[in-house]
Amino acid sequence: MAKKYVYSFKEGSKEMKSLLGGKGSNLAEMTNLGLPVPPGFTITTEACLRFYDEKEQLWPELLEEVYEHLREVEEQTGKKFSDTENPLLVSVRSGAVFSMPGMMDTILNLGLNDVSVKGLAKSTGNERFAYDSYRRFIQMFSDIAMGLSKSKFDAILDGLKEEKNASLDTDLNADDMKVLVERYKELYKKEMNEDFPQEPMKQLELAIKAVFASWNNPRAIVYRRLNEIPNDLGTAVNVQSMVYGNMGETSGTGVAFTRNPATGENKLYGEFLVNAQGEDVVAGIRTPKPILELAEVMPEAYQELQRIAHILEAHYRDMQDVEFTIEKGKLYMLQTRNGKRTAHAAINVAVDLVDEGVISKEEAILRIEPNQLDQLLHPSFDEKVLKASNPIAKGLPASPGAASGKVYFTAEEAVEASKRGEKVVLVRQETSPEDIEGMVLAEGILTARGGMTSHAAVVARGMGKCCVAGCSDIRVDEEAKEIRSNSLVIREGEFISIDGSTGNVYLGEIPKVQTELSGKFGIFMSWVDETRRLKVRTNADTPRDAAAAVRFGAEGIGLCRTEHMFFDEARIPAVRRMIVSKSLEQREKALAELLPLQRKDFYEIYKVMGERPVTIRLLDPPLHEFLPNRKSDIEALAQSMGMEYKELADRIEELHELNPMLGHRGCRLAVTYPEIYRMQVRAIIEAALDLKQNDNMQVIPEIMIPLVGTKAELAYVKKEVEDEIKKVFGERNDSLEYLVGTMIEIPRACVTADDIAHEAEFFSFGTNDLTQMTFGFSRDDSGKFIEAYVEKGIFKKSPFETIDQEGVGKLMEMAVELGRKTRPEIKLGICGEHGGEPNSVEFCHRIGLNYVSCSPYRVPIARLAAAQAVIKEKMDIQRDK
Repeated sequence: MAKKYVYSFKEGSKEMKSLLGGKGSNLAEMTNLGLPVPPGFTITTEACLRFYDEKEQLWPELLEEVYEHLREVEEQTGKKFSDTENPLLVSVRSGAVFSMPGMMDTILNLGLNDVSVKGLAKSTGNERFAYDSYRRFIQMFSDIAMGLSKSKFDAILDGLKEEKNASLDTDLNADDMKVLVERYKELYKKEMNEDFPQEPMKQLELAIKAVFASWNNPRAIVYRRLNEIPNDLGTAVNVQSMVYGNMGETSGTGVAFTRNPATGENKLYGEFLVNAQGEDVVAGIRTPKPILELAEVMPEAYQELQRIAHILEAHYRDMQDVEFTIEKGKLYMLQTRNGKRTAHAAINVAVDLVDEGVISKEEAILRIEPNQLDQLLHPSFDEKVLKASNPIAKGLPASPGAASGKVYFTAEEAVEASKRGEKVVLVRQETSPEDIEGMVLAEGILTARGGMTSHAAVVARGMGKCCVAGCSDIRVDEEAKEIRSNSLVIREGEFISIDGSTGNVYLGEIPKVQTELSGKFGIFMSWVDETRRLKVRTNADTPRDAAAAVRFGAEGIGLCRTEHMFFDEARIPAVRRMIVSKSLEQREKALAELLPLQRKDFYEIYKVMGERPVTIRLLDPPLHEFLPNRKSDIEALAQSMGMEYKELADRIEELHELNPMLGHRGCRLAVTYPEIYRMQVRAIIEAALDLKQNDNMQVIPEIMIPLVGTKAELAYVKKEVEDEIKKVFGERNDSLEYLVGTMIEIPRACVTADDIAHEAEFFSFGTNDLTQMTFGFSRDDSGKFIEAYVEKGIFKKSPFETIDQEGVGKLMEMAVELGRKTRPEIKLGICGEHGGEPNSVEFCHRIGLNYVSCSPYRVPIARLAAAQAVIKEKMDIQRDK
């Protein structure tokens, strides 16, 4: 039996999402719920994949299926292609498995030609509408299916408006539209060397090919990479009979959410335009009206929309994002999908749905994408400064947050400025999908046109970017590279600040403060903590970072990098004297200067963390990283040590390493200079004893020895460390518990972990270096080629972003198994940057680690990912049964 590639809406369901795409499966679901959906059919994602196998060609059997379903649509609607009385027109839209707003292509009014345009005029009694639709179709088809730039058509339109002294498109009459159609067809023939296609079936074939091809357009590829959507899913194509929102004052089109996508408030939210097509709303060409005004303009349609919104939310058990068109007072549903929302709204909706008895706590936990929480963890504008600042303009609060940056007017300029280290606010008339890379790198986005559901708003909310849209108070001159607001002129490179929660725009840079994480967020995270097994610690080197992490729910410090404390201006001279010392006596003198500073560092961190565990890594980087390069700094250091400039310069040269990652660093320093680790361990233990005596707080220091590759190395360094600890206990006539462990970051340590566990009381996986050494990649240099690996499908994602489970992960699993074989109670964690990446957290749960450790701002993300890992594991077990 031949494979089926085309399904009518009546044949599908929401369970067929992978085959019919999100749009197609939901159109089918709404059709089967008895909702008013214009008839149509979906060409599957499998057809898209075969299209690429067929060298981007459609094959005869597929076309036969399409024709067969098209005849069904003609029967259902009572309309026919090229009919002179009542012609069938269709939209051709993409529909990927995962929503990719604005990333792929759509063609409306397909089927219009020199014959059917007369039929459309006759059936609607509106000649201007018919020829306006025809000229729109010629432009859209030429742009999307044939690659003929729409700007050339815009130039013709602007020219005719100038001839007719018309300021708006609506000032042109039916005869003017006929003139436009002829001029558009002339342009097409000139550019394409053939007449504009009049046969609707030919138009449809070319449109289907264009939509399939749009799966691999540059903006879609960028979007998939950013949102971790696989490249091998393909897109479906939805062919649907047209309904018209641009047939006068009783027609319209809009987008609505069943709840507020910015706040989660349980209230219909959205926008509409009277006498417009759907593309007009999302393109931001006209600023739409709030959905509540629809109740006044078309009360019956509004009541019907409310009724359907309740049906859909109850059916899908989630907030819905719907698209609708009203044709001569009758409401039609064109799309529903789970609505994209801000992290703030996502939390509120999830908690509310649990309270309403719609979903369970576990379902609520799975509803939140862990990386979304990043939106909640960053600062907002300082209210005190804000009150004293007058907005220079106000737009729509399209995506919450606060952003300050230098103004740039194109995505390309925004990218370049960001590469120079500048903070950027991207300012546009309205954004388009081509702006995606500039939007990614911008702090925030400001548009003069468009509404709450414009491209800028939807994409910004998905990214967690601050966005102010539809700011009609400003005039954006992209050519002159300036913004005008009344008499004020802001030029490229000048600072502005935008508030995505209020829509206000300010001149200059406004300081920000951290938001409070309470209310429904607190309730949600309490469910997360009830569910997860993995503990979550933080990587923190200062009391400030430690305090931030505790506020975000950190249960300890998994990595305190002591070398970061050495770069302080006040202590770097002593560090340098210690390094270049040629005798033990000189080195110990410099270390004695550093001891009280290190002790204070640890004491303050312990105090912030209370009795939570703190893992302190002893000095790791090669010593030459601390040494001066500039002649003036070398001269100053030489003078302070009573040395000649040349003698010191030679010593610095002698210490320089060609391959420092694999050189004289980590525990190798302690083998050659054990006094360095002795000083650090003394500072750690003395700080803990001070805390015990002065603050009545009991801490158990965790001392981590880095870069161990053999049991003998660790045994030697541990003996030095413990000898110094015993000395401190004797001097202070006091003692406390402590642990000595190691960072597992060398492949040899993984495969000999059973040996190393005889000496180590804990392992902490340093996955940054473990990844470097396993792949043989330099992390600092791999940026030159890693992107090419991802683009060409060699890697799905950089192994420095997510743990390479097949290689690095196998080494980790081996180390866990071997370590526990020797020491069943060994404490196991991860402190590499992967510790805050959701997929890596799930992997760490799976292999049985005790904790993950990550940067302070990723602690809530790791907590949520750890809880989701438990729920997914439970679901897998139930599925296997």
